[in-house]
Amino acid sequence: MPYINVKLNTKESDDLREKIVDIVLENTTSILNKKKEVTSVLLELFSSKSWSIGGVNSPTFYLDIKITKGTNTKEQKAKYIEKTYEDFKELLGEINPASYIVIDEVDGDSWGFEGRTQEYRYIKSKL
Repeated sequence: MPYINVKLNTKESDDLREKIVDIVLENTTSILNKKKEVTSVLLELFSSKSWSIGGVNSPTFYLDIKITKGTNTKEQKAKYIEKTYEDFKELLGEINPASYIVIDEVDGDSWGFEGRTQEYRYIKSKL
């Protein structure tokens, strides 16, 4: 049940929004084995003038994904970061190397959906 926030400094278009969501959903489901139907994606686009790295305005992005702690291996997380970065680079062209992907692992008792924590769901599945 990931929550994903993607921020980009690029011109907005419906086509771009759709492609970014497709990349994020594909990699999240195929690499991290998350369920598409409970994966939430928030995409925010900003003017290139409002975002700088090292004092320079250049194409960049930031992706923050929250997943339940302990549900993915180091290898899966590394592959997710590598593949997602490469997919964004292919879509956007040259991007600043300081474009970040952050995987936040949240304890199962600290978040959930539909009013139930992930820990509750885990325990219930074992009964």
